[in-house]
Parts: sequence; structure tokens; C-alpha cells
Amino acid sequence: MDILSETIAAIRTGNPTSGMFVRRAPWGRRYPVVPGGGFHVILHGSCWLLPPGGEAVALGVGDVLLMPRGADHDLADSLDSAIVETARPGEPRDIPGPGARTVLLCGAYELGRQRSHPILDELPEFIHLPARPGRHPGLHAVVELLAGEVAEPRPGTDAAIPGLLDTLLLYALRAWFEEQADGSGWAGAFTDPAVAAVLRIIHEFPERAWTVPELAAAAGVSRATLARRFTATVGEPPLSYVTRWRMLTAARLLRESDVSLASLARRVGYQSEFAFAKAFKREYGLAPGQYRRAEEKPAVIAV
Repeated sequence: MDILSETIAAIRTGNPTSGMFVRRAPWGRRYPVVPGGGFHVILHGSCWLLPPGGEAVALGVGDVLLMPRGADHDLADSLDSAIVETARPGEPRDIPGPGARTVLLCGAYELGRQRSHPILDELPEFIHLPARPGRHPGLHAVVELLAGEVAEPRPGTDAAIPGLLDTLLLYALRAWFEEQADGSGWAGAFTDPAVAAVLRIIHEFPERAWTVPELAAAAGVSRATLARRFTATVGEPPLSYVTRWRMLTAARLLRESDVSLASLARRVGYQSEFAFAKAFKREYGLAPGQYRRAEEKPAVIAV
């Protein structure tokens, strides 16, 4: 069971979107907050990230900028350029101007709107992955493939782009966790053998009535050791995470399948549809059937 892949699959909703944008200096652009995650990749030229209340960050060719929670921000060709545009759906992809050209590959992901996951909650608002020689070659290979498909659509492009966008997200997160040298948080959860083992069995068998002694035995450590290391890295105790994963799995099944509520309840560890519905409403604020109907209406995200 691949913990990162399963986690992203559980919180991803709808279809990712992307587009290539050409800007010529001088330009300054505002990106409002989006209900999900977003990214920018610099394909040509350079620009500056201007986060609200933070220091400006220089972005160069090949750099990847990920906004895990869709934070609002500005981009500009220069620190002296005024912010005169706001991103909106359906706008021109190529805006002329007298100065140097910057080409951006921008995209957005729909993520669970009601219930998040600690793997995203602990991430910074902005993840900057500079294009350093020899670092994260897989990430930059995906960027090249995606840029090619967006720039020159060919037979199969419509099928290729969503898969490449999902791969880009996974590779960007993988790169970020690999760069966390202190091993804290979820970077530590992936590398701690006991915590990783427990996460895998929780993800694979959410229907099991897990106890801390059972989880500790599966990890080969004491109950106290598991509780301490799991909480320190994952951000909550093991059984709290069991409940969180059950609810995320249930939400995914409601979005992606027509499985009956009685069957779904059993698949996430509840003996009755009533008990499951009560637990789900407590977490999401909606009954399971209401949630399923609401998720049939996709969000509109500008890129």
C-alpha cells in the first residue's frame, strides 16, 4: 500500500486543469485563493512570487511552485511592476507587451472541500522547488512532458494531461518530503518503519476494528512507543487517524462509485448504515446521500 498515492487519491476530487500562459513585461498578476491546490512552472523567462505579507521569491526557468491549499498570491515580472490583472476563467492565454517574455505553465487541483488530511495541513502555503542540476530529475521530466502536451496537442493529449498533472503533484510532494532533512512531520512518517507500517495497514484495511495493541504488534513496537512516534509524525494518535482515514475513504467512495450506503458502511468499519451516517455527518456536516449529490457539482477553478 503506497501511503502517499492513496492519500492523494482520497483527497483529490474532480479533474485537474492546466494551461500555458505567455506574458510580456511589464506585467503583474493576482491569483485569488482557489478551493484546492495550484501550481506554476516557469518554462521561459523569469518572474517573482509576491506572497501576502511575505518576502518576494525569485522564480527561474524550470522552477516549480506549488500552493497545496490554493493560497492567494501575486506574480510579476519585476518587483517594480504594478499588479494590474486578476486570474479568471476563459481569459486570453497570450497577452502582448513590449518587454521580455515569460511563459508559465499553470494548473489547479480540486481537493476535498470539507475534510482535509494532515499530510496537506502541515505543508507550507508555498512550496518552491528550484530547478537545480541533478535534483529531482523525475519531477522535471514530468514538467517537460506536460509542457509538450499543452503546447502542441496531439492524438491522446486529452487522456495524457490529467495523468501527467496527477503525477506532477505526486512528484512535487515527494521532492518536498525528500528535502526535509530533519525528518519531522510526515517526512518522518514515511521513513519511520513502525509508523509507515501502521499507516499501510490502516490504509489497506480501514474496515478492521483496530486497537492500539494490535497496531503496535503489527509494527513490532510497544504501545507507548507507537503512540509517541505516530502522534509526533502524523499529528494525531493512531485511532484518531483510523477514523480520519475511514471518513476520507467513505467520501471517496461516495464521489467515485454508486455503492450502496449499507455496503459502504461495512467497507469502512461500521456495522450499520445508521452508525456510519451519524459518524459521516459529524465529520462532513452532511448526510452521506447529501454529500454524494453535492459532489456531483464540480467546482470551477481559474488557472
